[in-house]
Amino acid sequence: MSTKWSYSSMSLFQQCPKKYYHLKIAKDIVEYPSEQMRYGLAAHKVAEKYIQDGTPIPPQFSYMQEALDKLKDMKGEIICEYRMGLTYDLEPCKFMAKDVWWRGIVDLLVVDGEAAKIVDYKTGKNTYPDTKQLELLSLAVFKHFPEVKVVKAGLLFVVHPSFVKEKYHAEEQEERWKKWIEQSKELDAAVETDVWNPKQNFTCRAWCPVTSCAHNGRSNWD
Repeated sequence: MSTKWSYSSMSLFQQCPKKYYHLKIAKDIVEYPSEQMRYGLAAHKVAEKYIQDGTPIPPQFSYMQEALDKLKDMKGEIICEYRMGLTYDLEPCKFMAKDVWWRGIVDLLVVDGEAAKIVDYKTGKNTYPDTKQLELLSLAVFKHFPEVKVVKAGLLFVVHPSFVKEKYHAEEQEERWKKWIEQSKELDAAVETDVWNPKQNFTCRAWCPVTSCAHNGRSNWD
């Protein structure tokens, strides 16, 4: 049976299989959310409640008002925090279905006939925008809404205002899925063989919680 995954878990595995093992398989190490992560989660909740229910935006998040007002005015069915699942055969399923293979959540989804828009909120800086998750979410939208032929997707940076746009077409699905399926096979192979080789990366020196790893710099701190 293929291993269940999400964009974040696959990114973790690609970053370092050993780190993935300790956090996701053995679960003998817990990586607690940082202050930045907690702030980002709070901002997401504010956006969801404002667009979905009209809940007033707290003063500390007032900078989001203008951008969220534009999103509320978009044409089509607006869905907040849409949870999607796909089976190994790339069939749509519920987020917690027994046969789910992949899971993902769209911060904001707008469906209007054959066109759809997805928005992913970001509270960090637009220094190295990662659009790979937009591709994956768009591919899932095509499965959950087969009438959709094109998805316009964007990363909305709300603290440092900017909007990174991408566009995906339904006829590109088969080709775009190839790399994700290949990555899932790499994860399956690691699970089957129980081999989790460390991979040196930018988190090793100061951020990785796996202090037993030879690449980790935190274990040598006073």
